[in-house]
Amino acid sequence: MSKQKNTYSIRTYSAKEGEIKRDWYIVDADGQTVGRLATKVASVLRGKHKVSFTPNADTGDFVIVVNAGKIKMTGKREDQKEYFHNTLYPGGARFAKFKDLRANHPDRIVESAVKGMLPKNTLGRSIGMKLKVYAGAEHPHEAQQPKVMVLG
Repeated sequence: MSKQKNTYSIRTYSAKEGEIKRDWYIVDADGQTVGRLATKVASVLRGKHKVSFTPNADTGDFVIVVNAGKIKMTGKREDQKEYFHNTLYPGGARFAKFKDLRANHPDRIVESAVKGMLPKNTLGRSIGMKLKVYAGAEHPHEAQQPKVMVLG
């Protein structure tokens, strides 16, 4: 048996900066679990839901998360989960419980969960700036006409 030689070539597509079309999505975090919400949001921020996904380029969309104050965790994590922050001064370690953080700064819960799922480099930091988190239902991004993102 003889093998036929392919006469066509398949080229990998890489998105250019000017070709990227960015959409705005809005997510309601009311009653959602932190980790499950964060994985979907991180995927959209990164652009993995698009056909034009390029790993070394920022091809993702903007995501607005509202009602971050009504987010939940499963099991005993609501009582046991601790968030760590260091002020970079000697003895500057700061710990915050999930319940306290949800009461005072609920946006930090979602931001830390999503940013922990992004690349740890300059690309990840630029992708992280497209995440907008708000504790309540109001947000100042009505002019961008965000589409509602349904989490399955």
